[in-house]
Amino acid sequence: MNKIPWTGILVSIQPRIRLTRSFDQRSHSYLGYCLVLDGLIDNEQREFSVAIGKAVHQKHQFRVGDEISGLSVRVPDARLEATEFYKVSKLQLIKRSEEVIGTSPPFQDVPPELQVYRKRGHRRLAMRTYENQCRSCMWGCLMPVEIIVDHWNPGRKKYRFETFCYGPKSCWKYRAGAKRNVLGRKGMSYTEEDWVDDEAVSHRGEDE
Repeated sequence: MNKIPWTGILVSIQPRIRLTRSFDQRSHSYLGYCLVLDGLIDNEQREFSVAIGKAVHQKHQFRVGDEISGLSVRVPDARLEATEFYKVSKLQLIKRSEEVIGTSPPFQDVPPELQVYRKRGHRRLAMRTYENQCRSCMWGCLMPVEIIVDHWNPGRKKYRFETFCYGPKSCWKYRAGAKRNVLGRKGMSYTEEDWVDDEAVSHRGEDE
């Protein structure tokens, strides 16, 4: 597990959350934050992504535009992570962004603590909308999803990625996209209807 050096400018910071599905049941693991940077990694200039823990984020309070550096290793199973690299060490904040953060989407202030995301709840977000409009928004989230197809045979699993929005319900960039289907045992399929999203964010006002 050789450590790979990198340095770059933050273009996105979002929550690092893993979703487990079993037919009509789902659970979340709140792991930390996902950083997307434009910079140099292993002597290659490109965009890359790195996972950090919640304690690291609390210490540095990163936001879009910050210049940072560190060492990381490549994730062992790309199906379970939304980033390419993790296990950061020697993390340094080289320069704090001086850009003034606006109040319109995409929201790019310092992301809140993970319990804030848990409390807010999310709505499904169309993958194309996420890619084109929401990759730099602190309320967007690309989640690796582990699907337990048969709870009597937990080793039978499928994997995919889903995108979600934790932002204000009034956001004009938001698009829900198609409903999501979950494969079950013996060829059964569960469709996650709109009421699931509505219930998850029912405690928030339109601009919260």
